[in-house]
Amino acid sequence: ITRGLPSVSIVGMATKAVEESKERIRSAIVQSGYQFPKGRIVINLAPADTPKDSSSLDVSMAIAILAADKQIKGQVDKYSFIGELALDGQIRPVRGILGKLISGISQTKTTIIIPSGNQEQANLLDSDRIISFKNLKSLVEALNSNQPLLNHLQIKQQLSTQKQKVKQTNSLDFGEIIGQATAKRALLIAAAGGHNILLSGPPGTGKSMLAKAFIGILPSLNKQELLESTQIHSLSSAVAEIVVYEPPLRMPHHSSSDISIIGGGHSLRPGEISLAHNGVLFMDEFPEFSRSSIESLRQPLEDKKITIARAQRTAVFPAKFILLATANPCPCGYFGSTKNCTCTAAEINRYNKKLSGPILDRIDIFINVDEVEHASLLSNNQSVESPSLKKQVHQARQTQLGRQKNQLNAHIPDKMLKNNLKIDKQAETLLLKASSKMDLSARAYMRTVRVARTIADIENSEFIKSNHIAEALQYREKQNIL
Repeated sequence: ITRGLPSVSIVGMATKAVEESKERIRSAIVQSGYQFPKGRIVINLAPADTPKDSSSLDVSMAIAILAADKQIKGQVDKYSFIGELALDGQIRPVRGILGKLISGISQTKTTIIIPSGNQEQANLLDSDRIISFKNLKSLVEALNSNQPLLNHLQIKQQLSTQKQKVKQTNSLDFGEIIGQATAKRALLIAAAGGHNILLSGPPGTGKSMLAKAFIGILPSLNKQELLESTQIHSLSSAVAEIVVYEPPLRMPHHSSSDISIIGGGHSLRPGEISLAHNGVLFMDEFPEFSRSSIESLRQPLEDKKITIARAQRTAVFPAKFILLATANPCPCGYFGSTKNCTCTAAEINRYNKKLSGPILDRIDIFINVDEVEHASLLSNNQSVESPSLKKQVHQARQTQLGRQKNQLNAHIPDKMLKNNLKIDKQAETLLLKASSKMDLSARAYMRTVRVARTIADIENSEFIKSNHIAEALQYREKQNIL
């Protein structure tokens, strides 16, 4: 702060969002009962060659102004400040708080001040270097006092009298879906091993219902998965305070743009594939998506991450999800069913070519969902329910996580799969003969082994047996699907 005409200048590649903070800061300081300096104020944001595009710098700039004007007498260099200011001095929650906190804790030794609205997310880190405040006035008063600032664990006890409740997903129960035993079995295997799956069949057979019930048999997120998913969703969600407790289910419409699917844009936001991280990406009417959107799934399905490069910035977002896709066998949907198909051979061929070989190679399980007989719709036959399937999924996953360093069968590297592979001779012989006859690629061959390993885990079998291989091979049959 120097002598001169009253002004505020922000230097260091500040974007419009940061430039506009000058008026928020001025109003917040005055409304909090402090004086806004009348001199010439220059705020330098370092490093100067990095664009700053976040309103989360508001609090730090306000504290810097008050400290430079001697209105804060306490030490401020021991703290880092994150938060957006409202005109009345309230500290508003910001997006992406978990990423900022993880970076701040690992790279600095300062105590980090955050908005109280981001407290629930901060509690996930269990750090005593995080403190939250509701408004600028209480923060400045705390800095000027001789009392130590309360750590976030103490504040959590004061502000919250209720225990955190795990948010449940309102999903359909498999018991409500009539028939489709084969499809339910395939979905059980996909959930247990984290495998990608494609359901194909005519309209009205229950493909979408099966897909929506699928999320209900997945286990809750563990601590690491919860942190990862919350961190991603806080970058994209309009609600900055969001905490993701259950596996996310993302359902993009087939008219969605490529950027909305893979991520990007001016500020490099995560797309649907990253928002589905640790959960399910449900792509209904898969062939109706644009060819570029479908092909953009190649890298994330293989690498479990997506790299987005722009002129001056590059972002890497995680994308470890289960792809659950549905498709009709032809444009009208009735090819191979009891109803008459109105499509020509050329139309069917063109429709099937929308899904390329490399994409189909990355799908582990193919299931044809047949029409349900009308007589069974009103029957009282008992169907397997989601809680029972969820228990089997949990048991199979625990087996896998204990055997292969906390990774599911669909995610482990080929080398680890080979090192842990236990397969009897009869099963190995069957696999070699069938793979040659079915002309499986190397990728499809290994994916078949992974599915067989998951089936063995569900049946609590140490060795992969011939019946496990036979079932896994059955799920690679595509001629009646696409």
